[in-house]
Amino acid sequence: MLGIIGGTNFKGTKILKNLKGKTVATEYGNVDVLVNEKIAFLNRHGKSHNIPPHRINHKANIKALKKLGTTKIIGICSVGSLRKSIKPGSILIPSDYVNFWGIQTFFDSRIKHITPELDEALRKIIIKKSKQAGVKIIPEGIYVQTTGPRLETKAEIKILKNFCDVVGMNLASEATLAQELGIPYAGICSVDNYANGVVPKKLDFETVVKDSRKNSASVMKILIKILEDSK
Repeated sequence: MLGIIGGTNFKGTKILKNLKGKTVATEYGNVDVLVNEKIAFLNRHGKSHNIPPHRINHKANIKALKKLGTTKIIGICSVGSLRKSIKPGSILIPSDYVNFWGIQTFFDSRIKHITPELDEALRKIIIKKSKQAGVKIIPEGIYVQTTGPRLETKAEIKILKNFCDVVGMNLASEATLAQELGIPYAGICSVDNYANGVVPKKLDFETVVKDSRKNSASVMKILIKILEDSK
């Protein structure tokens, strides 16, 4: 079963057709998902899309997908570009991530370490299916996770752009927790805006949301191709 973590841009799409709602109980909280025998879709911001980024229950989300039997997870993430060369409207498949703060773990009561990484085999599948779907992608890049709900300051972006390519608020937490539970995880990043200060134009959240909808069609093409070829 493929687990997909995404947002409101999935509403009414072909991918969610014939999926049924289900509430999964975990020790970290209840999670609403849409499922069939092939897919488990989870809206990270909740069924009503009202959970802000700093309140997302990543532990419950990943544990719920584990309980449902997902064998791999693809996280769809809206990101800001840290480089002028990575333009809004691009699709980037991250190859690594940075997360220096707010790191989440299931290992709260025992000593255990993982070496965090995105699953390379799943990344290669996404890249291959993107090409087959006719979607131009950027096949690698470094994702850095910050803490919401506010966007980053210009000074923060000046630091981050020296080391990373895109910035977001969710992928690193999901990837780390999935790896701790032994579930391969990879991401598809929708580059929806330039990060604060990369270009002179002022950044606001309403613009980010508006631009993310424009990019959703390309993301859907990739996922549909992945699902078609997994039947």
